[in-house]
Amino acid sequence: MHDAIVHPSGARMRWVELPGADPARVYVHGLGATSAPYYAEVAAHPLLPRHRSLLIDLLGFGISDRPQDFSYTLEAHADALAEAMRKAGVAGAAVIAHSMGGAVATVLAARHAELVADLILVDANLDPYPPTPAQPGSTGIASYGEEEFVAGGWKDVRERVGPHWWSTMRLADLRGLHRTAVSLAASTTPTTRELLVGLPIPRAYLYPEGDEPAGAEELRAAGVQVLGIPESGHNIMLDNPEAFARTLLTLFP
Repeated sequence: MHDAIVHPSGARMRWVELPGADPARVYVHGLGATSAPYYAEVAAHPLLPRHRSLLIDLLGFGISDRPQDFSYTLEAHADALAEAMRKAGVAGAAVIAHSMGGAVATVLAARHAELVADLILVDANLDPYPPTPAQPGSTGIASYGEEEFVAGGWKDVRERVGPHWWSTMRLADLRGLHRTAVSLAASTTPTTRELLVGLPIPRAYLYPEGDEPAGAEELRAAGVQVLGIPESGHNIMLDNPEAFARTLLTLFP
């Protein structure tokens, strides 16, 4: 395990690292997740050439620290991730990021351009959306007030997301989870989609085949490769790791 102090409180981000050649690959998890369980099979897949790979957990999630004076906005997550990457000696990386992590990674690429050479988003959030009560995931979490969520709303979320997602979500700091969900629902200014369209680097957006994302043609027109992955749902890297690895191989052989 590796770590780096990324916040004035002394809070550390931690990651599992696989050895290999540079440029590095940085894997970023989604809301309520943690990178190693979601990406280990793909990062070590025999189809992929061995590159240095960091399976990193954002502040408030997984094995990373949970500072209470951290805002947990998408921008703050991106800046903390940038600090961890710099302290790890990583620049010009391929960043592979799932769901909420894709929004963070897009902000990272926009704010810290020297750190990201290639951006691969995995069914990522690109647009703001209204919080919706009684829904699983970020939209349901964001419908609570912070104190309401911490006092017990999380228990309803636990029942809605099911045991698989809860197995990693239960590791998250409750305030960090809520603040991140609220920021994700609000998106960024400009929006994450607008940031993605304006980036000058190679970009790809992977989605479950048959469920093409909204605005796919706009993304393609901006040079983003929009690629469907067969036999998969939202957790593409878990549902079809071989197809995921084959797709990564075409994006950076």
